[in-house]
Amino acid sequence: MESILEGIDRFQKSVFPKRREAFEALGGGQQPKILLVTCSDSRIDPSMFTQTDPGEIFAVRNAGNLVAPHSAAPSAEAATIEYGIEALGIPDIVVCGHTHCGAMAALGQRGSADGLPSVKAWIETSTASLDRCDEVSGFDDDLTRLVAANVCQQLEHLRGHPSVAKGLEAGTLRLHGWVYDFERGDVYACDENGSFSKV
Repeated sequence: MESILEGIDRFQKSVFPKRREAFEALGGGQQPKILLVTCSDSRIDPSMFTQTDPGEIFAVRNAGNLVAPHSAAPSAEAATIEYGIEALGIPDIVVCGHTHCGAMAALGQRGSADGLPSVKAWIETSTASLDRCDEVSGFDDDLTRLVAANVCQQLEHLRGHPSVAKGLEAGTLRLHGWVYDFERGDVYACDENGSFSKV
């Protein structure tokens, strides 16, 4: 915790003063460029690998970058997606998985999350990803293929959310799937056939 507090101190003394006007301008509202659904994993820093500033990314972060299928029950993911599209008018949604994803490793190794009931129940919302691994291409190892298949599955789940379906039908919204290889700094994007290639 001490290093985190030292970071806050450095930010307040060195970083914030140089960008005070930009931060003050954010008080007038936000106009994010994308809605990014990505993992909670501490190794993933979306602002770093996209080189964006505060106010440019509207984010949903959770274990496994999952979007549960739409239902009547409220969820943080559904609320964030709806607000991003309907209130902020975000034109692009990106689902971004990553290499070495622990949630996907647990999904692929049945029983490994039995001691974590909340994690197990959450990742089981995406068991259909296991059946999609043969549909994706661009990766050699099994875990990254599952990560990519999961990205495709979450895009499918997104299409079932009313605000997303409405935006897609109106042509005001686009969906994108990415896999971020944090060891190499590479980002792979998928086409409509599930083929991933480096951007």
